[in-house]
Amino acid sequence: MAQTYDAIVIGAGHNGLVCGTYLAKAGLKVLVLERRDVIGGAAVTEEVWPGYHVSVASYVMSLMPPKIIRELELEKFGFEVLPTDHLFIPFPDGGSFVYWDDIGKTCAQIRKFSKKDAEAYPDFVAHLGEVIGLMRRFMWETPPDPASRRWKDLKRTAGLLWRYRKIGGKLYRLADLLTQSVYDYLDHWFESDQLKAVLSYSSGIGTFAGPRTPGTAYVLVHHLMGEHEGAAGWGVMRGGMGAISKAIAVSGARFGMEVRTGAEIERVLMRDGRARGVALKSGEEIAAKTVVANANAKLLFLKLVGEAHLPAEFVDEIRSYRTFSTAFKINLAVDALPTYTAFKPEETGTAYPSFVHIGPTVEYLERAYDDAKYGWYSKRPFVSVVAPTFHDDTAAPPGKHIINLFGGHAPYELKGGSWDEERDHLFDTVIETIGEYAPDLKDAIIHKQVLTPPDLESLLALPQGHIFHGELSIDQLFFMRPAPHYADYRSPIRGLYQCGASTHPGGGVMGVPGHNAAREILKDLGR
Repeated sequence: MAQTYDAIVIGAGHNGLVCGTYLAKAGLKVLVLERRDVIGGAAVTEEVWPGYHVSVASYVMSLMPPKIIRELELEKFGFEVLPTDHLFIPFPDGGSFVYWDDIGKTCAQIRKFSKKDAEAYPDFVAHLGEVIGLMRRFMWETPPDPASRRWKDLKRTAGLLWRYRKIGGKLYRLADLLTQSVYDYLDHWFESDQLKAVLSYSSGIGTFAGPRTPGTAYVLVHHLMGEHEGAAGWGVMRGGMGAISKAIAVSGARFGMEVRTGAEIERVLMRDGRARGVALKSGEEIAAKTVVANANAKLLFLKLVGEAHLPAEFVDEIRSYRTFSTAFKINLAVDALPTYTAFKPEETGTAYPSFVHIGPTVEYLERAYDDAKYGWYSKRPFVSVVAPTFHDDTAAPPGKHIINLFGGHAPYELKGGSWDEERDHLFDTVIETIGEYAPDLKDAIIHKQVLTPPDLESLLALPQGHIFHGELSIDQLFFMRPAPHYADYRSPIRGLYQCGASTHPGGGVMGVPGHNAAREILKDLGR
């Protein structure tokens, strides 16, 4: 161990890079180690087929806060969001719904199904906006330990309560979001099944739940916390999602942050009950005063640290942390964009629906969950169909396109089957489902990449393929994430910190866990 760093970050996903950059900016000597030969984790762009630069895993940009973009000056280094102003939802009867970033346009769409709902929608948006505003503040907090009687923990808890002392009636709205199903939450406001289906859709993204499952109202809000232009704040990145990770890495390099790829961690080095560095699978050992893990909590504590170094109660909490995933990702290279029979440019005022959600009714979404609940992939899955090359013509050869398909449900483990046998059948099911709305997609396909939850786990170290590193449920949020007493980005091991999506505020390409972890590390170091 010839060289010692102030901090080693395990994993060059976007949270690890954000954390490393803030630490380096504060003057620490930082090394980020990445198992793969490409940085980015789930926020990655890869040339899957010659000339096609694919956002292999995460595929839309919405949650990265302007604060991080501004403080790390990411726009100087290629961070460019191409927003979309609408989201298109086709229905089986040939009708459709267009969700706009403009409330007036959206109300006009709602009026096709319910005049009452169109009148209620602006009040709903205002109500939701208040709650989302609160959550945007809350995500920057370091969760306290409310059960601790140590003075510093009591002080943190009291400080949190004081900062939010004026929350008033919003507390009850927040309680509704955390406990209610998205269906019950929306049913209070609206009568139209079409509108409820449109708004329910996001509650199932990356989540093993149906719209009638308690707690799914929060998942809806989690997806709407973005502060950018575009419908729901969504857009695609010029250069793919890897452009985010690349921009952060270049920003960090200005401050001396080093990034090494092809450096798989074997274990965290321990001495005298403290993390002292890491050992690579190559046999190399690298010393550090602080180790920060962007790896998911189960991988970090159960494998890289080991149970022998951890309290038994903590190990039980990590083992019971729910990560079972039913999300799949399919990437396509096509020679033409699919044509949706329900899409009429003259009615929408836009040339093409580059963002499409297929999930036409609440019952449809619930039945998709039912199939997975009993151990099989959905007979008719819900699917997000995104055409990034409609906005970014640099990602594919001239005249060709990339289509990203993301949806559910496809369980990590199949009852009475295996993914080696069923992967192609899942692909056929998804294409048939989309074909009911865009019949020409199948014939346009040149290449395909099918990623089931086990594929996402092996490729990207997502626990059981879970895109959020764990369910976003009330018992796995804030001071319970990933385990009681250790939700403050620290761990039972001195000198070992967490900065990944297993921590508050959870998953999504936002960088907030990395930012918050860096803040706590610097606080402990007196910086």
